[in-house]
Amino acid sequence: MRVRTKRPATATMRGKREADGTCELCGRDGVATTVHHLTPKEEGGALLPTANVCIPCHKMIHATYANAELAARLATIEALRADPALVPFLRWIRKQPPGVLPKVKKSRALRHR
Repeated sequence: MRVRTKRPATATMRGKREADGTCELCGRDGVATTVHHLTPKEEGGALLPTANVCIPCHKMIHATYANAELAARLATIEALRADPALVPFLRWIRKQPPGVLPKVKKSRALRHR
């Protein structure tokens, strides 16, 4: 019989994860954060700057934008914060408690590629 165990919150297969940190995008404290490559790795950003963002923000970034768009015009936290597609989400998520993990669907533009 195979038993599944939970992985520790300190590391995942895709990247480092902090148990309690501050999201650099939405500013919430006490949230689990993941490392977001501001320029996606497949667009040459493996050694470029990263940001610690909470899981909902990270999911929303990748559900909203293609990697090419992230590399071309959204390669800073300030640019992501100011983008009109993320502003309503950021306004909403800031009001949520740290444990909230909303379901995030890919945008229609990304689903139909």
